[in-house]
Amino acid sequence: MQSSIDSLSFHPHYPLLLSSGPASTLFLHHISPDSASPNPLLTSLHIRHTPIRTSTFDRPTGNRILCSGRRRFFHVWNLDTGKIEKVVGPADRKHELKSMEYFKVSPCGRWIGFEGTTQKGGGVIIVFDANTMQWVAQVRIDGRGGVADFAWWSDGEGMCVVGKNGEVSEWDIREKRIIARWVDEGAVGTTVLSLGGQTGRQELGGDRWVAIGSSSGIVNIYDRKPWADAAAAARRKPNQPLDEAADVQSGVPQRPKPVRVLDQLTTPISHLVFAQDGQFMVMASRWKRDALRLVHLPSCMVYSNWPTSNTPFGRISSVAVSPTSDSIAVANEQGKIRLWEIHG
Repeated sequence: MQSSIDSLSFHPHYPLLLSSGPASTLFLHHISPDSASPNPLLTSLHIRHTPIRTSTFDRPTGNRILCSGRRRFFHVWNLDTGKIEKVVGPADRKHELKSMEYFKVSPCGRWIGFEGTTQKGGGVIIVFDANTMQWVAQVRIDGRGGVADFAWWSDGEGMCVVGKNGEVSEWDIREKRIIARWVDEGAVGTTVLSLGGQTGRQELGGDRWVAIGSSSGIVNIYDRKPWADAAAAARRKPNQPLDEAADVQSGVPQRPKPVRVLDQLTTPISHLVFAQDGQFMVMASRWKRDALRLVHLPSCMVYSNWPTSNTPFGRISSVAVSPTSDSIAVANEQGKIRLWEIHG
């Protein structure tokens, strides 16, 4: 039986697709559906005794591949030189970073965030410098259950971290602190968080949409543009008293209302992926066959004409959208990857 594909990543510039899973092997395919042998395998790399949980091209060049499993180290594969480097986690963070299996590279390519744990039941994200591979900072949140998920701001200057209790922390890497906290409405067993689109402002990373999925299958979508506008207005008041500034908390309301609540899926949400151009989002659950939907933005309406009842997804284990936003890769637990073209 073929192994599940748990991680997919498009190259930021070239038609290449990276895939990996518990079989401890990285696969690099050339995306060429019209060739005599469609989407041929270019090369593969087996990493012994390391079932791979996460793999991705680095940003913005895509010259390196980072991958990790349930280990206290991760690997960096340099595609220019072919060299493979093993990077061990910091010795003084062993109690917080017991595994480096789940990480995300910032869109700017400067930082890598690793999800860790704390002994008191909270959560922590350990931030590395992507060039030196050294510890830079950490984001600590409170709350039962620890971190559910996190997402880098599009400018790489901070991140959103959501706990399993539904509390979201907005963390600024320049100030090395949490600048705002807010609560996802009706949160029950938060599972995943994603950012997408653009507000046209630099506040809060410039991301317009934040989507949060839960174990009940509900997805809440929030519009951050009013928050960014409020943050920009707050910055224009240099004589504002400190207590008022604290109430503004960077323009983020403490209990915001979602612009749309999506209930089309009925099992825990495992994947939320925005298109690079911010015009649609993919939501999926690996806990039920063929559980995937496309959401149009900014209307936040779910497409009714695709997928159909005959679209052969299987149990979805990974989803990726191409940098040009014109194709979607969907992998399943049977080890199959299917590419779909998106026509605007």
